[in-house]
Amino acid sequence: MPLTLLILTSVLMVPAAATGAGNEENPLRNVYYGDTHVHTAYSLDAYLGGTRMTPADAYRFARGEAIVVNGKPHRLRRPLDFAAVTDHAEYLGEMHAALNPGSPGHQQPQIQELISLTDVAKRRDWFLEYVVSNNRGAKPGHLPFYPGEEVVKNGWKFMLAAAEEFYEPGSFTTFPAFEWSSAPGGANLHRNILYRSDKVPDVPVSAFDIPREEALWEWMQEQEAAGIRSLAIPHNSNASKGLMFPDTDSGGKVIDSDYAALRARFERAIEIMQIKGNSEVHPDFWAADEFADFENAPSMGGFSERVPEKRNFVRWGLARGLGYEQQLGENPFRLGMIGGTDTHNALMGDTDEDNFVGGHGFEDGTAQRRRTAEVGGWLAARDQSPGSTAAVWATSNTREAIWDAIHGRETFATSGPRIAVRLFGGWDYQKDLHKQASSIEQAYDAGVPMGGNLGKAPTEGRAPRFLVMASKDALGANLDRIQIIKGWVDDKGSPQDKVFDVVWAGERRPASGGKLPALPGTVDLETATYRNTTGAAQLATVWEDPEFDAAVPALYYARVIEIETPRWTSYDAVRQNSPLLQDVPATVQERAWSSPIWYTP
Repeated sequence: MPLTLLILTSVLMVPAAATGAGNEENPLRNVYYGDTHVHTAYSLDAYLGGTRMTPADAYRFARGEAIVVNGKPHRLRRPLDFAAVTDHAEYLGEMHAALNPGSPGHQQPQIQELISLTDVAKRRDWFLEYVVSNNRGAKPGHLPFYPGEEVVKNGWKFMLAAAEEFYEPGSFTTFPAFEWSSAPGGANLHRNILYRSDKVPDVPVSAFDIPREEALWEWMQEQEAAGIRSLAIPHNSNASKGLMFPDTDSGGKVIDSDYAALRARFERAIEIMQIKGNSEVHPDFWAADEFADFENAPSMGGFSERVPEKRNFVRWGLARGLGYEQQLGENPFRLGMIGGTDTHNALMGDTDEDNFVGGHGFEDGTAQRRRTAEVGGWLAARDQSPGSTAAVWATSNTREAIWDAIHGRETFATSGPRIAVRLFGGWDYQKDLHKQASSIEQAYDAGVPMGGNLGKAPTEGRAPRFLVMASKDALGANLDRIQIIKGWVDDKGSPQDKVFDVVWAGERRPASGGKLPALPGTVDLETATYRNTTGAAQLATVWEDPEFDAAVPALYYARVIEIETPRWTSYDAVRQNSPLLQDVPATVQERAWSSPIWYTP
């Protein structure tokens, strides 16, 4: 094995579960994989879809145990390192009353009606009336059969008890968590709230109590003053109708430094992809990005007028934040990357393309329904993805260490596979740093990891250098290339970006226009298989920005691209002896996204 690959394997990419580190602190960080966006029967929409799994069942699944889904046992190939059940705060009281016969409110007629629903059409009618119409309406609020705050508290205690029961520091980390699900006019502004410890509020806050995000952050600030530390992870900016990265607050006031500082304090990472689509970029607005056409969920535009807008996407928002920092001295969109499934089947981390069983109960619970049905109120079932995986570089597998890694933005996301990626930035990195045995230690000592800020150059005219390394999923496909995406704003404040191929597999050379030729495909669509005969197991390099301008603030993040593999719809088609679907891709190139590194003059 070449020296470079030995170094990558020994100091970079060995999964935390294989290190035997336990509770011991590793200052060079271990990689941990998890899911911070999961719904169980304690979410009304999941319950209406047929889910009866509890938060405890979800944690059992995350640890590697089998649970029954759509009438069949199902399990992960590998357990997760960390997880958070994020049932909706909205309707938590109603669901606790429905699921617990001794609870106040259980005998209420509409709760009994909910429990008795078996007809698919009636369940969908309930979903449209009590979830879609209410949440996305002009005045969302508690339902007529809301059982009261004490029952909400009881449901919250039930969720917390499951998180504590399954928390095993050093082995498996759980988080007290919930989802705040604001959707004004159908614009998705949902946030998952994660707590650093078991010190939590008596009751989670819902969008019925606090309808917009500024008040949510103020509530979190009040909680923090009482010693309760939390962070908010926004998701589905692709469905935000221009409101996730706005120019004004919810009252129409132009964003000021107070808004920017408060948001930056509590929103440290953003979920870049999940079961309802990829929020990085869209081919309609990034035609020059050859990898922009990836799990864009185009049918979503037919629901609640959630049509794509450039300002919905994370790459645009990250660059726009640089402009705000120049204007206000604060960047409201200084966000790291993280992933999540948003499964409504309690199937934490269930992201394998070749083993996808749906994520929304009866809506997509069979191969035929995944081909033809809709996921109510959102998109065509065939347009969804299995979701994405959250990953962190943390000193240990504990609640505090993983939460601190998210808070510090030393995080990355993958579209499912357990790819590992590291990104560091510095001014004095040696060009062969990626080949040195102490590369990670040197990278920390002389620079910053993903999520960090480079600050000013120590020497005028010097450009930053970036150490980037990636390793394939041990059970997955080889790597095609690593790219670095640079973002900035022009002199008019307009977001700009450019994609650089920085290291790749094989003996390819960029064409005269700069485009790197594609690797030969190995997918056999008749059998839904592929061969790892192209690509590389690991890639690493030190890259220097050839277009660096010391006067212009910028950000840089890495995108790791796998070789082509079958999409989940192709696996379904082969298993069912059905023709391939013609309106969705037959193959995918799975990927990983690092958190950015920022440069501030």
